Amino acid sequence: MEQQATVVNNYLDKIIDFGFEYAPKLIGGILVLFIGLWVTNLITKAVGKSLQKSNIDQSLVPFLRSITNMLLKALLAITVMGMIGIQMTSFVAIIGAAGLAVGLALSGTLQNFAGGVVILILKPFKIGDMIEAQGYTGIVKEISIFSTMLNTPDKKLVIIPNGPLSTGALTNFSAEPLRRVDWTFGIAYGDDVENFKKAINDFIAEDSRILKDPAPFMGLSELADSSVNFTVRVWVDGPDYWGVFFDMNEKVYTRFGDYKLNIPFPQMDVHVQSNK
Repeated sequence: MEQQATVVNNYLDKIIDFGFEYAPKLIGGILVLFIGLWVTNLITKAVGKSLQKSNIDQSLVPFLRSITNMLLKALLAITVMGMIGIQMTSFVAIIGAAGLAVGLALSGTLQNFAGGVVILILKPFKIGDMIEAQGYTGIVKEISIFSTMLNTPDKKLVIIPNGPLSTGALTNFSAEPLRRVDWTFGIAYGDDVENFKKAINDFIAEDSRILKDPAPFMGLSELADSSVNFTVRVWVDGPDYWGVFFDMNEKVYTRFGDYKLNIPFPQMDVHVQSNK
């Protein structure tokens, strides 16, 4: 009986010693945990309000807010575990190895994710813009965190991953309010140049979509094999680009004859010589 009582007393002493040693750490860890969660929520709300007031795309705000919240809570958990006395070296090593494995497995996805963040923050284009990228031209329909959707002029839906889209060359046709329309028109050798200038000036004056400032330009650009080529340039509002382009081509084709102008085409003269 005395031996059993001694064993029990020894266990009780160890429990008491353990309690005195770890109770303050446990209580301190719990206090830090509750205070840390409260501070984390305050910081997350402040970050969310700041992002909403900034120029960042609003579809990105919930994501950045949740990432901030998760990072703060992860740091808090590591701090509390360290205060309690849990050895974090092995734990951090395991987390790091797991993170490396996941990163390698999802390298393409993570690249697209990072590209989506860059696009939503820097805004090289927005929904409704007409862009040319990765060999495709179309109007931006949707920008998500992993990909961007385009509607092509022939109504095809193209989905482009954000990774290469954010790092490759891109042309945004809607970024500027004005666009320049360029043509090259040819007339036959012997046609009157003044008649050509009058025809083009008449066509420009008839189209109210063509801007007077910047002024239109017209100049002889090439003496080709079968034609005298002129470069014509005008400025229009961005949405009017294709309408003006096609209408001018039609006027040149259907009305050049009214100005005694000929649209040339390649010709070959064959001379037959008789030896009689």
